[in-house]
Amino acid sequence: MTTIRTLRKSALPLACCLALALAASAHAFELKSSAFRHGSEIPQLYTCQGKDISPPLAWSGVPAGTRSLALICEDPDAPIGTWVHWVYYNIPVTLTALPEAMPKTERPAPGGIHGKSSFKDFGYGGPCPPWGTHRYYFRLYALDTSLTLEPGATKKDMLKAIQGHVLGTAELMGTYKKK
Repeated sequence: MTTIRTLRKSALPLACCLALALAASAHAFELKSSAFRHGSEIPQLYTCQGKDISPPLAWSGVPAGTRSLALICEDPDAPIGTWVHWVYYNIPVTLTALPEAMPKTERPAPGGIHGKSSFKDFGYGGPCPPWGTHRYYFRLYALDTSLTLEPGATKKDMLKAIQGHVLGTAELMGTYKKK
């Protein structure tokens, strides 16, 4: 009898934790693109062999308390180390998507500020691997602050500035191999 009561008492907190975890996962911070699925090939349009324009991105489940968003796109498979394709910060929290072909200016029309990529340019620079299939990670950070960085900040600058301010991270990965 004592064993059954003990099991009932311990099962209730476990059931509550499970219910909370399921509710949280239903509203998880997610990053998606209508152009490609996570883990699939990025269409040529968004690469150096196409128009080299940014893909459309959309997100949902932004954590409560988010004041701004920041985005990095990078290729960890580059032969000289991680190659940064996009640095974009102070994205307004009111946005839930970025359109295809974001302007490559310091302060693009939707709001926010562009940093500089490894190409030394503002805005997105598409995949252009010298050989083999590379992975491209788009990471969107939900921040509890706006960053005081000027246009042209690097990935390193941005990552340093967001330390202690990240409420959540959403990730989308696509692949590309030159044709």
